[in-house]
Amino acid sequence: MSRIGKKPITLPKGIQVDISKENLVVVTGPKGSLTQQFHSDIIITQENGTLTVQRPSDGKLHKSLHGLTRTLLSNMVVGVTDGWQRALEINGVGYRAQLEGRTLVLQLGFSHPVRLDPPQDVQYAVGERKSASDPLPLFVRGIDKQVVGEEAAKIRGLRPPEPYKGKGVKYLEEKVRRKAGKAGKAK
Repeated sequence: MSRIGKKPITLPKGIQVDISKENLVVVTGPKGSLTQQFHSDIIITQENGTLTVQRPSDGKLHKSLHGLTRTLLSNMVVGVTDGWQRALEINGVGYRAQLEGRTLVLQLGFSHPVRLDPPQDVQYAVGERKSASDPLPLFVRGIDKQVVGEEAAKIRGLRPPEPYKGKGVKYLEEKVRRKAGKAGKAK
């Protein structure tokens, strides 16, 4: 039995879950609404404020879908109650980020500024530098964990951190392995 799949998901107050016969699940909460289609063999039930996920057999496909379905449902519930956030840091001289309305404008050492428009239900937020040498914090927030992660990866992919000076865009918790650089000339 899947250790993750057999855990029930407790629904907080104000969360509405609609499950159709074809396993189309709609989760609605204070932050918005998420819809996802799950495999028709997996059994999703709602009783007394909890969601449970069960599999019909111990076949390889059903085993692999059991924990996945439960995790995706849990991510949907957390997304519509609290939301998801991914934190990034921008390091480098002259590297800047600012918001113009909903559009994020990045200056990452290119000859032009990079403009990013967020998808629906995703917001960008730019923090403050504590000092001139500190990295600039940047946040991607939204209700869908997958979309938030994809947007953060897209921003990081514009200028990944380089190993010599650490310049670029990196995740907050990411550790950049630094290299020594060129050795001095031997006499």
